[in-house]
Amino acid sequence: MSKFLNIFLMISCFLLGNSALGQYVLKGKVLDESNLGIPYADVYVKNNADLRTRADLEGNYLMRLEVGEYYMVFSALGYETREHYMIVRETENVQDIQLFPVKIKDLEGYDFAVKRRNVGRDIVMRTVERKNQFDYNQYPYKSDVYIRAKDERSLTSKGEENIEKDLEDQEDDARFDDVEALKRKKLQQLNNLNMVEVEMERSYAPPNKIKEIRTGYDKRGDDRNLYFTTTAKSNFNFFQNTLYLDDLSKSPIQSPISTAGILSYKYQLVEKIERDTLPTLNKIKISSRSISSSTLEGYIYIQDSTWLVEKIDFKIVKGNLYIYDNFSVVQDFDIYGDSMCVLKNQYMNYDVEYRKEKFEGSTVVNYKNYDFNPQFDKKYFGNELAVTSQEAYERDSSYWSSTRLTPLTPDEQKFIRQRDSIENLFSKSSYLDSVDSVFNKVTFWKVAWFGIDHRNRAKKTQWTISSIAAMIRPIYIAGPRIGPDFDYFKKWKNEKTFDGYVRADMGLLNSDIKGSANARYLYNPFRQSRIGVNFTHNYDLIRSYDAITQVFLRDNFIERTSGSLYHDFEIVNGLYLESNFTYINRRPLPEDTKFIRWFDNALENTEPPKFTSYNALIADFTLRYTPFQKYMREPNRKVILGSKWPTLYVFYEKGVPDFIGSEVNHDYIRFGMLQTFKISTLGTSKYHITTGKFLNQKILRAEDMKYHRRADPIWFSNPMYSYQDLDSTLPTMDWYFESHYIHHFNGALINKIPFMKRTRISTVAGGGYLWVPEHKWTHYEMFAGLERVFKFARRRLRIGAYVAFSDGNQIKPRSTFKVSFAILDERSMKFNF
Repeated sequence: MSKFLNIFLMISCFLLGNSALGQYVLKGKVLDESNLGIPYADVYVKNNADLRTRADLEGNYLMRLEVGEYYMVFSALGYETREHYMIVRETENVQDIQLFPVKIKDLEGYDFAVKRRNVGRDIVMRTVERKNQFDYNQYPYKSDVYIRAKDERSLTSKGEENIEKDLEDQEDDARFDDVEALKRKKLQQLNNLNMVEVEMERSYAPPNKIKEIRTGYDKRGDDRNLYFTTTAKSNFNFFQNTLYLDDLSKSPIQSPISTAGILSYKYQLVEKIERDTLPTLNKIKISSRSISSSTLEGYIYIQDSTWLVEKIDFKIVKGNLYIYDNFSVVQDFDIYGDSMCVLKNQYMNYDVEYRKEKFEGSTVVNYKNYDFNPQFDKKYFGNELAVTSQEAYERDSSYWSSTRLTPLTPDEQKFIRQRDSIENLFSKSSYLDSVDSVFNKVTFWKVAWFGIDHRNRAKKTQWTISSIAAMIRPIYIAGPRIGPDFDYFKKWKNEKTFDGYVRADMGLLNSDIKGSANARYLYNPFRQSRIGVNFTHNYDLIRSYDAITQVFLRDNFIERTSGSLYHDFEIVNGLYLESNFTYINRRPLPEDTKFIRWFDNALENTEPPKFTSYNALIADFTLRYTPFQKYMREPNRKVILGSKWPTLYVFYEKGVPDFIGSEVNHDYIRFGMLQTFKISTLGTSKYHITTGKFLNQKILRAEDMKYHRRADPIWFSNPMYSYQDLDSTLPTMDWYFESHYIHHFNGALINKIPFMKRTRISTVAGGGYLWVPEHKWTHYEMFAGLERVFKFARRRLRIGAYVAFSDGNQIKPRSTFKVSFAILDERSMKFNF
């Protein structure tokens, strides 16, 4: 019990930072002039800056102080610093503090490196001084919104060369007598227009409550490269101090229309536009002053005397975007009563170029029929941000012709006429069969390298047989193996799916047959409810989670024959339960098993373990919860948007004794918490904390033990689940404490160096701490490195180089060099770490 108490106290120290006996909580919120939280405001004791903390994204702060009297200091960039006298008592002390923007006259004290008065900056200052009055997002409202996003795909010069080569290779093919027809077909496939149209009623309440009721939704083609088909993900409100566009930019964007922005951008009045009945319009150019934090360039159009914003034309500086090479946004505003700027139109342009193709996209968003006196029920806003009914997908062309707020261009009209005229053709089985016949054609490269596919679009099925290359496993325990695998997938109109996988192979040294089969059915797409079965007759690992150098040693291998039944589903929003039941027969490798022994001396390889075969029934359950998980509801599925709160989970494993011959008896539990969050313009942080214990180990087999993984040589493994310089594999039975942290600066540090922003290199730092009392083992490490994202086919590949520094009670201080490769997940717009 005392060990568990120590762990609990240590976790508290990790989370609260200043926890100690005799100290009491002081907490509250740092608010701006509109009573909104100020992200990452500094809070500290005057004359003792070591007693300090920093507010979170919402402006909440917490620190621990001894009983006594204090002068507290509250500060944030662009706001007046405020001191406050506090008495900390033997209880929970709560104190909210409101800060106000630095006055315009006070900004004159800053060194803007100009020798004469900057008229453009003065005009923007007048707007900043009144921006909260101008911003219509300070009021609740309803509005009608129309979105049209499209992209056009074209060939690069390299792509055109490849098309010509493909045509030459196909000229003698008996299935294509008309080479020109094939050429037109391929060019049509590679030069097509994709489009999505959305119509909705959008409801909003400050500070950030949103709900969309979609009344129309039409998709033509592929929407993978389209941006901003919903208003629920990103908010381009430049009257805010900082914009968090998580699905677009890897760094938060500091707005030029803010007090802090005035300190980060340069402003130049480039034109005064005279108008007959309207105030003179000032066209002001913005550019970067602080390259580490200002990521925009472009123009702001501000009226004389009223200082209202009529138009914004900004471009995000290259190097901060996840997917696109270039991105720009233009906003037009209506002026309400000479006192409020109301968004009328929003235009976005973006493009990305790969080796063979280039995608040029654009999105137009129209807003009309604003109602600034809506009547919202108390429960109207919640975690469900958007709802799309089945009716919205069934709108015909006449409906869209009467509701579009922005007329179609001639090219778009031609595209829609063509698509609508052949819509019936696309659904005919004869057409689908003809398309599938091309896709299903067996070629040399499919057989040799890519695999043989067969698709039936009418039935929404596809199966794949592995290629010759995929059949061969040249490096494997007990020698190379060869054998085919088979995949099958089916999808229904209601988004339900079934997929299956089978593989069988034979060892070339031992002529033994092994394999596995898996089948799963997604029966409730909205709840992500799946049920599945798995059968395996194959080799197995004693330590499945270990360093690469240890996993493939022969003393880690046994044989297994098993069957599993699993079920995953969402209980309520954000709460998921994963269940798995596995019955296993474990046995040693046969004594006459042959091995390739070329590298035994270098690897210090030993022989496979000897033991008496046995059966085991293992049940495990994972319950994880993400509070306030935001999502969008579609007719048959749910689109998860994420949460600002951490994910909590508990994992429980039971070795069931004396049931159908099971010879195990153990209980294991593990608790964990993980989260990803942004620290203003300083980058993105991620942490993972976990602890666990065997509650029962009456019959605990080696295969069911839990290990702390030793580090890989050279390879930088996922720092959320492993350490970079732990030199031993540690089995643990009792409580332990494990923590991991990583922070990607996203250019916030290295961009301060002249010309480094153009390299698109970013810095990363982090560390971890491990405490295993039963081994009397303490390990802690820190690492820092450089990373850069490259294009890889149509994906984003991140390459990193790192130096790790480690110490502990079992080692002397040391350092090691590591490298990593990671692919961007385009669904979540995140790397694995």
